[in-house]
Amino acid sequence: MATYKKRGYKPTTKEEKEHDIVDHSTTAEVFNTLDESASKTEDWVIANQKYIFVIIGVVAAVVLGYLGYNEFIAKPKQSEAMNEMFQAQKYFNQAVNGTEKDSLYTLALNGGEGKLGMLDIASEYSGTPAANLANYYAGMAYLNLKDYKNAVTYLSDFSSDDLVLAPMAKGSIGDAFVQLNQPEDALDYYEQAAKMRKNDFTTPLYLYKAGIVAMELGKADKALTYFNDIKENYASSTEATNIDVFIGKARVLANK
Repeated sequence: MATYKKRGYKPTTKEEKEHDIVDHSTTAEVFNTLDESASKTEDWVIANQKYIFVIIGVVAAVVLGYLGYNEFIAKPKQSEAMNEMFQAQKYFNQAVNGTEKDSLYTLALNGGEGKLGMLDIASEYSGTPAANLANYYAGMAYLNLKDYKNAVTYLSDFSSDDLVLAPMAKGSIGDAFVQLNQPEDALDYYEQAAKMRKNDFTTPLYLYKAGIVAMELGKADKALTYFNDIKENYASSTEATNIDVFIGKARVLANK
């Protein structure tokens, strides 16, 4: 293992002095090797100068091309996508808080008032953060419209490091699988959601859902683990309110 020596360090003990001599000897050998390699490299450079300039030119073109793409294509594309998304996002928010949910979620998906919906944004602006976010909105809209297969498809295409959105997307896939009568898949996604980005909101929520599905699958020991986790580590959460009841049920099933 390499060790760090402060500037101005001087060996004091016999062992350190001997080690320092070895270090200097090794360093000298390394520099001699580097000198020999440098000489050979210079000869190679002279002989292959033309090709080196070509390679440098290609690398420079790639770097400049990337910077140009990022500045003149990617950024404007993202800005344009976010501008298009504003209306669709407005429909989505109105659906969450309003009464005419189905029609508003449909507008969020397909667009309106001359603006694109989440589906077109996800497709036409693929690769941008806006398109990624559109996948999340589309998945959640489909979930609320009870189109569970499309909900799974779009939520699976969403990725994020966000403390809440990331587990919400995973957990919502679990919700869709519950409705599709695929409890094993639902449990898997609830477990993923509970483990990622731990926080006081989504973690107890998906521990609870995982516990419920685990009991339905006859995995009472696993359910008990999740319920106990809520009681011990998330006592102030909504899920902890009646958690003793579920712990009792899980214990009964585990002892059968």
